Amino acid sequence: MPESHTHPHDASCAADAYAAAPHGAAEVIDPVCGMKVTTDSLHRHSHQNRVYFFCSSKCLESFRTAPEKYLGLANSTAPTASTAVATGVIYTCPMHPQVRSSSPGACPICGMALEPVTPAAEEGRNVELESMTRRFWVALVLSIPLLFMTMGRMVLPFDLDAGLNHLFASWTLPHWMHASWSQCVQLVLASPVVLWAGWPFLERGWKSFVSWQLNMFSLIGLGVAAAYVFSVFALFFPEALPQAFRSGHELPLYFEAASVIVALVLLGQVLELRARSRTSSAIRDLLHLAPHTAVRVKSDGTDEIVPLEDVAVGDTLRVKPGSKIPVDGVVMEGTSSVDESMITGESLPAEKVAGNTVTGATVNQTGTFLMRAEKIGSDTLLARIVQMVAEAGRSRAPIQKLADHVARWFVLTVLCISAVSFFVWAVVGPAPALANALVVAISVLIIACPCALGLATPVSIIVGVGRGAKEGVLIKDAEALELMDKVDTVVVDKTGTLTEGKPRVQTVVALDGQSESVVLGFSASLEGASEHPLAQAILARAKESGATTSRVDSFESISGKGVMGKIEGHAVFLGNTRLMDDAAVGYAAVAVDSDKLREAGQTVMYLALDGKLAGYIGVADPVKGTTPDAVRQLRASGIKIVMLTGDNPVTANAVAKALALDGIKAGVLPEEKYKHVQELQRQGHIVAMAGDGVNDAPALAQANVGIAMGTGTDVAMNSARVVLVKGDLRGIARARALSVATMRNIRQNLFFAFAYNAVGIPIAAGVLYPWLGIVLSPIIASAAMALSSVSVIGNALRLRTTRT
Repeated sequence: MPESHTHPHDASCAADAYAAAPHGAAEVIDPVCGMKVTTDSLHRHSHQNRVYFFCSSKCLESFRTAPEKYLGLANSTAPTASTAVATGVIYTCPMHPQVRSSSPGACPICGMALEPVTPAAEEGRNVELESMTRRFWVALVLSIPLLFMTMGRMVLPFDLDAGLNHLFASWTLPHWMHASWSQCVQLVLASPVVLWAGWPFLERGWKSFVSWQLNMFSLIGLGVAAAYVFSVFALFFPEALPQAFRSGHELPLYFEAASVIVALVLLGQVLELRARSRTSSAIRDLLHLAPHTAVRVKSDGTDEIVPLEDVAVGDTLRVKPGSKIPVDGVVMEGTSSVDESMITGESLPAEKVAGNTVTGATVNQTGTFLMRAEKIGSDTLLARIVQMVAEAGRSRAPIQKLADHVARWFVLTVLCISAVSFFVWAVVGPAPALANALVVAISVLIIACPCALGLATPVSIIVGVGRGAKEGVLIKDAEALELMDKVDTVVVDKTGTLTEGKPRVQTVVALDGQSESVVLGFSASLEGASEHPLAQAILARAKESGATTSRVDSFESISGKGVMGKIEGHAVFLGNTRLMDDAAVGYAAVAVDSDKLREAGQTVMYLALDGKLAGYIGVADPVKGTTPDAVRQLRASGIKIVMLTGDNPVTANAVAKALALDGIKAGVLPEEKYKHVQELQRQGHIVAMAGDGVNDAPALAQANVGIAMGTGTDVAMNSARVVLVKGDLRGIARARALSVATMRNIRQNLFFAFAYNAVGIPIAAGVLYPWLGIVLSPIIASAAMALSSVSVIGNALRLRTTRT
C-alpha cells in the first residue's frame, strides 16, 4: 500500500481537507490527521517557535489542546514550510480527492484504485486494470468447474462428484483427512481463486477494519473469508461439527460461494477501471491536438523549427497554410482563414487579419501569417481545457459512495448479530455448545454474504446498458444511468448537435434574367478548387441540381471578401458586400431580402456578372430533421433546454427561435460553457450537457451527465458519459426512460437482497430455536443466498423488454 495522507481517525476532515496549492504556497502535513495542507491555510498555530498548519478547525483545536501528543508525528513526517513538494506523478482517489499518494495503490477510505491527478500525453500501462483482468480470468476458469461440481447434479445427466471419487478410487487420502476426492478438488480449485485472485479484496477488507473505514470491500472480504475458512475447517476437522448440520455424510462446504463472489467482484472492478480510463483518454486526445513544433522567426528574418516547449512569450512565429497554430497569440502580419471549430464549435472558418487573436491547436487554412506568442504552456486555452476536463472528471462522487455508506452499517449490524449469536449459543445453547455457536455465527456471516447485494446494481446496469446500446444510446457508467432520471436541465451545443454541423445551400435567387442553374454553375466554377466549407456547400448543391461548371481564367482569391475570375469571357465576382463595393456592383435592391436571410441564420454571398448583380446564395447549417421532435419530447417531460454556442448571436438566435428553446448564450468560449454548467449546478439543477466538439469537452465532463454525439469528435465522446451513436437528440429521451426503468429495477433488487437478509439472518442466528427447534444450517444459508442472487438476476432481465 503506498503512502497516503488520510488518517483514519478523522474522516470528517475529508470534506474540506485538500485544495490545490496556489502559486507561492508550499504543501505540508497536518500533524493531527496526517493530511496534506498548504501554507496559506487559515488554520495555523505557533508552538515552540514553529508554525504548524491544519486542514480544519477541529484538527487545530486538537493540537492546541495537547500539542505533545502529536509532535512525534509532526517531527517525523511534517516538512517545514520551506520544503518543496516532491516531484513526480501524484495519485488521487476519484471518490476522495483529498487523498494524495506518490505511487499507485488503493484508497485507504473506500478501497478504490488511485489514479494520476493529470494523465500524461502518452498512455502508459494500466497496471491495476491488467492485474484485475488477469485475476478475473483465472477466477472465472476455476469457478466454472466448481459450480458444476456443487450444483451440476441439478442440470447434468450424471453425478460429477461420484465420477471424481470413482476416478481416484485407487488413491488413498491421508488418514487424518475425512473427505472425499471431489471435496479435495474443490479445495484445490478454490484456493487460488480466494488466496490469489481475491487477495486484493481480502487485503482491502482487512485494512478497512484496521482503519475502521468500513466499505463494500469489508463485506466482500468478510463474506469470502467466512465461506472459505469455514469450508477449510469443515474439510480438515469434520468431527468438530455437529451431525445436525450435515446433509447425510456430506460436509457443509462453501468453496463455490467464495469463488463465485470473487469472480463477480473482479468483473465489476474490470468494468469500472475501463470506464474510469475514458476520462484519461479524453485528456490524452486533447494533449495530442497541440503541434509538437513551431516555426520561429529569428532576428535576421530566417525561420527555424523549434520544439513547442522552446517557444517563449514574445517570440515571432510563422504559421503556414494547413498547419496548426502552436500557441495563443496575436496576428502581426498577413491574413488567413482559421478553422476554430475546436474552440467555438462554429463550422465556418474565421477570417484573421493583423491585430486579431489566434488560439493554439486551431488550424490555419488559406494564408500564411506572422503571430506574436502571448500565452504558452499551461497558460494556453488548450491547457486550461485539459485542466478543466481533468478536474471535472474527479468532481463527481461515484454511485458507490452511497453503497459504501450503507455497507458500513450493514457490516456493523451483521458483525454484531454474529457475535451476539455466538455468545448466546456458547452460554445457553445445547451441547456441544461451542461447536453449535461457531456454526450459527458462520451461518449468519454466510447468509449475509453480499452476493445478492453486490449483484443488485451491476446486473441491472449491465442489462440496462445493453438495452440502450441496441437503441443507439451508449451509456458508459452506472451513475450516468442513475442521474438521467433526475436531470431537469439539458444544455446543448448548436453546431453538430441541434444542427447537422455542415453548411448547406438554403436559398438560391437569380436576378437580371439569369436562371438558378446559371447562378449555381458560375458560383461552383469559381469555388471549384476551394476547401472552404461554404464552397463545398455550393459545389454539392450544383452537383445535385445538375448545374454546368466551366473553366475559370485569371482566378483570384481576396481574403475576407470572396473570389473572382473570368468565365466564358465574363468577369465574375462571388463574395460578400465588401467585394461588391470594391467591384462597384449595386445590391441595394435586394438588401432587405438579404437581411431577412441573415436573421434566419444564413450567410449570404452575391454573384456579379460583368458589373451587374446576377443573384445571391444563402448558406446555413440546417437544423437536424429529428431535433424538433427531440425538443418536444424533452419539454414534455418537464426538462428545461438551454443552448450554449460559440457561434455568432444572429445565427444562434435564429436556431433558438425556430426551436422555442428556454434560453440561449452565444459567442461563448469553452471555459464559459464550463462555468455556466457549474452555475446551473450551484443553483441546484441536475444538468445534462449535449455536444460534439472539443470546445464542449470541459462542459461535458463537468455536467452531471455528459452526452456526446456519435458523429462528433473523439475528445467529446471520451469526455461524455453517454454517447448517442446516430447523433439523434431523441436518444436523450430514450436514455431518460431507460434510466427510470433501471433505477426502479435496482430498487426492487435491493429490496430482494435486503429482504432475504432481514428474514434469513435472524433465522440463522437461531431466534426460532426456543419455540420451533429450527436452526438454519450453513447449507440452507447457502441455498438462500443463491436464491436471492437468482431472484435479483431474474428481475434484472426484465429490463430487456422494457419500453423506452
